[in-house]
Amino acid sequence: MSATTARLDVRESDDPPFERINDALTDLGPDDRLTLVNGFEPEPLYDVLERRGFRYETTRVADDEWHVEIERA
Repeated sequence: MSATTARLDVRESDDPPFERINDALTDLGPDDRLTLVNGFEPEPLYDVLERRGFRYETTRVADDEWHVEIERA
């Protein structure tokens, strides 16, 4: 099975995005990657990612756009 990269943009979400992010993480295969697009740096998410065995790299693309590349550690 080949690796995939999913993209989840939560900037326009009316509800807190944690459930959508959690679902996307649960669906990640061992070699898959998730690109999370957010309007701010999602610092509270980092501890959750580490506890669940993910590594991440965050890039500030614009004042109101952050990309977090997430994969299994």
